Amino acid sequence: MQGKEIIEEFKTVVSGRTFDALLPPILFVAANSAFGLNPAVLLSLGFALSLGITRMLRRQNWKYALGGFAAVSFASGLAYLTRTAAGYFLPAIAGSAGLALLSLASLAAGKPLAAWASHLTRGWPLKWFWRKDVKPAYSEVTVFWSIYLVSRLVVQVNLYRSGDAAGLAWANLLLGWPVIAVVLTGSYIYGVWRLRRLHGPGVEEFKAGAKPPWKGQTRGF
Repeated sequence: MQGKEIIEEFKTVVSGRTFDALLPPILFVAANSAFGLNPAVLLSLGFALSLGITRMLRRQNWKYALGGFAAVSFASGLAYLTRTAAGYFLPAIAGSAGLALLSLASLAAGKPLAAWASHLTRGWPLKWFWRKDVKPAYSEVTVFWSIYLVSRLVVQVNLYRSGDAAGLAWANLLLGWPVIAVVLTGSYIYGVWRLRRLHGPGVEEFKAGAKPPWKGQTRGF
């Protein structure tokens, strides 16, 4: 596998928007430590709003800008209602729980989450993913995802129960997009290698109804 191919896949995960998602929680925790909960809520909302306005002025996707502001507003609202800084991170904890349950449920149903994710992003035929000489690669990657998601959830819940808002901010930072980028890139490398080892048809060969022996999936997972 060429390094250029891996870099291209990595770029599809990490973008400038990633930093937009990371900055508001850090600002919230810093402001809460310095000024208290109410100023932290206001500063977090103001910062998210400024990011949204900046993206709109640059004629970037306004739906993304609106979504980012809504997410920060919801998190800030929970912090205000619970009167705890840790409440700001309840949506992130709920998201981790939902993804962990979804990943585990997909394995139990024999329809691995990694296959669904690839189908939705690449548009490849679902029937190809469920082949006996293809599905094991996606099942194994989904197991890897489940381990990561459950581990992240356990860390988040323990920090929330202790009321450690700063710890939650760091956990979300370190176990969020930076680790997700590594997990997805590693999943891609392993998945392509595993597909070759399974000796099944590549997507294009499957769609063309090609007969074995197949060249297999040479790029993409």
